[in-house]
Amino acid sequence: MDRRSRSAGVVCVIERIETFTRKQATVVRVTDHAGEQGIGQFATGNHDLATPIFHEIVAPKALERSVDDIPGLVRDILERSYKYPGTFVLRGLCGLDTALYDLWGKREGRTVCELLGGPTDPDPVAAYGSRLRRDTDAATEIEICERFREGCGLEAFKLKVGKRLAFRSDADVWPGRTEAVVSGVREALGSEVDLLVDANSAYSADQAIAVGEEVLEPNGVIHFEEPCPYWELDWTAGVREALDLPVAGGEQDNMFEVWAKQYERIIERPVVDIIQPDVGYLGGIARTKRLADRAAAAGLPVVPHGPNHTLQKVFTLHLLAAIDNTGPYPFEYRIPDTGGHGMYDPEPTVDEGTVPVPTAAPGWGVELDTEWLARAAYAVSET
Repeated sequence: MDRRSRSAGVVCVIERIETFTRKQATVVRVTDHAGEQGIGQFATGNHDLATPIFHEIVAPKALERSVDDIPGLVRDILERSYKYPGTFVLRGLCGLDTALYDLWGKREGRTVCELLGGPTDPDPVAAYGSRLRRDTDAATEIEICERFREGCGLEAFKLKVGKRLAFRSDADVWPGRTEAVVSGVREALGSEVDLLVDANSAYSADQAIAVGEEVLEPNGVIHFEEPCPYWELDWTAGVREALDLPVAGGEQDNMFEVWAKQYERIIERPVVDIIQPDVGYLGGIARTKRLADRAAAAGLPVVPHGPNHTLQKVFTLHLLAAIDNTGPYPFEYRIPDTGGHGMYDPEPTVDEGTVPVPTAAPGWGVELDTEWLARAAYAVSET
């Protein structure tokens, strides 16, 4: 692991790993032996729980290690944490991984997009407006989608359908909501707008097929996300076979063993048409890029999950700019665009349906807000 740095001719060793936790997120700052620093972030959600786990399990395994092989270091940490293979280790590992990529970029004078094989000056990434609510009626969904279409040029929107994890009862949030929302938005916005839907494990296979045939296909939906419980691969494969619209999934799958099952079955019985890894849930850029490369080899597009405006937005943009196998709208942009603001600058925002990749500086191309850091709960692991 202690190989020579390609840029400086010396071994780059981790000496300090700091975390800054607030309600929005946990930020990680890594400092090497020369005092250079990189910033990253945990997966969002329950980061206050992930932080002590990170300092107990992940950070000690990274101190005094070379960072010249980030994928190898990440793999080694996970292998040495084999008793703790769950989501909280991976959520924290994302913070370390992304901070190391930022550090690497700053040492090399290149952006993370370039480090991943992408262009120096990437084009903005096409986005779709992602709705995260199920307690809204059709009129509310129409108003929000119309507002962001007119104001930001978005031409694709993802709506929530069904009731989350209701596959045992197949209940809607209230009777008729899914049909009213999908049909209402389609009628109001017209045929030029592309519609995506996300069920969040709402349906049994039979109900997912029925909703697809009766509501989604007639309204020209182009993306049916997680129609069935994500662990029921046969159910999802059956939905894919029965419907004439692309089925997407993968947000929840943070272990490569689960992904491997899908890849092994691609020839005999594909499970999904679109792969949706989450950089935070999967453990960072190294593992997500590896998965994106495998998807490319299988001919599958990658449309990552990540509907928030924290640093995860930046990580996902750099990744998407570096790979070729993206969908027509590869970037998930939460609307209304709330949450995560004030953490860093410059913050990419949607304009004319696309979001720019921050590349004005090496690494992630952004700087943390000092006031945000000053108000955060602090912890450190160091040599």
